[in-house]
Amino acid sequence: MKRQNQSTVVEFILLGFSNFPELQEQLFGVFLVIYLVTVMGNVIIIAIISLDQSLHIPMYLFLQNLSVVEVSFSAVIMPKMLVVLSTEKTMISFVGCFAQMYFILLFGGTECFLLGAMAYDRFAAICHPLSYPMIMNKSVFMNLILFSWISGIMVATVQTTWVFSFPFCGPNEINHLSCETPAVLELACADIFFEIYAFTGTMLIVMVPFLLILLSYIRVLFSILKMPSTSGRQKAFSTCASHLTSVTLFYGTANMTYLQPKSGYSPETKKLMSLAYSLLTPLLNPLIYSLRNSEMKRALVKLWQRNVVLHTV
Repeated sequence: MKRQNQSTVVEFILLGFSNFPELQEQLFGVFLVIYLVTVMGNVIIIAIISLDQSLHIPMYLFLQNLSVVEVSFSAVIMPKMLVVLSTEKTMISFVGCFAQMYFILLFGGTECFLLGAMAYDRFAAICHPLSYPMIMNKSVFMNLILFSWISGIMVATVQTTWVFSFPFCGPNEINHLSCETPAVLELACADIFFEIYAFTGTMLIVMVPFLLILLSYIRVLFSILKMPSTSGRQKAFSTCASHLTSVTLFYGTANMTYLQPKSGYSPETKKLMSLAYSLLTPLLNPLIYSLRNSEMKRALVKLWQRNVVLHTV
């Protein structure tokens, strides 16, 4: 056992950036702006795709689901983080911590599988363009969406239940921004073997969509290189660039946090890496997908003209 004090923990303390009290107000302002822009950007993408019938195809409907995940992911983490930064209320109840971890894993896991499904969609569109309508028909699309959400729910249920099945007997200070698995596991009064085993199995499951993404883009790369025209290769690369950027941002930083919980990274470094996938990815995804996609820009202009310009005439 890691600790001998057997008093039961009933609440936790989120330390956040308490080591930098002089920066609390500035950080609150920055994070508040980021959160508002994140919500606005993702809600705009959801609205554009919902209102424009020409975007009701798998590529954009996957993106719509991704935006729902991103805005939900931010809503789980950011409001509590803003409360911690702006007040002295750094406490979070045992149940509250359980709920926050559950939804972080739910939306994080769902995003992993959605990114995998989006990679498969690009693989089918580029490598099998003639049979793409049959490969990615409505039934297949709906099954991939349902599978992504159900997988996220299963990952969250198994992982969170397992983590909170360990005894917590003090201390109760979570040196992190939220109740993420590695930070909470450090407080568990259990053998380190069980701590590692508790999240390794789930993380291996989450790596399955990453392998799908990797294999899909290896096939896509070979198909693009075989294209005879330069314009065709450029168009194919362009359709994949946004998705690859999102995958790199999300998986790169999340893996450094979740797959190396006992690494030599300092707690402050881990917090910054956590911010990369909990703040920057939801913030940048709307910009990545809208600014690099001509159809999204066209739909945004049309929506603006229909709902703003015409009402001012």
